[in-house]
Amino acid sequence: MPEKIVAKAAVTLNPYNKETILLGKSVYIQNCASCHGTKLEGQKDWMSRLPDGLMPAPPHDETGHTWHHSDKYLFMITKYGIEEIIGQKYPNNMPAYKNILSDKEIISVLSYIKSTWPNKVIKIHDQINDREKSK
Repeated sequence: MPEKIVAKAAVTLNPYNKETILLGKSVYIQNCASCHGTKLEGQKDWMSRLPDGLMPAPPHDETGHTWHHSDKYLFMITKYGIEEIIGQKYPNNMPAYKNILSDKEIISVLSYIKSTWPNKVIKIHDQINDREKSK
């Protein structure tokens, strides 16, 4: 059974830094777009299980649920994968990127994704982060 991961460090995305966004877009295209779409649109019928029981890749634009999760959670799920986060097997296609991308690259990708959201979604996401940091 996978070991559950608990992160203690804070993670903060930077959706307003041009250098970060450019790196993030490049890394996204190379590592994420094949499943999540070149325009962050996700796979067709992303909320319905496939015949094999797995879920399609969700969109990362404002129509998906990415912005419902804190910076820290998004970082952890990208770096370690769902199974290490929850500490048990979970059928999914999302790889863990801990041995593929650096922390800087992961934060850059997530910052790029956040930079594409409308201002009202960014504001809500910032409030989610504020609530988590105050815990």
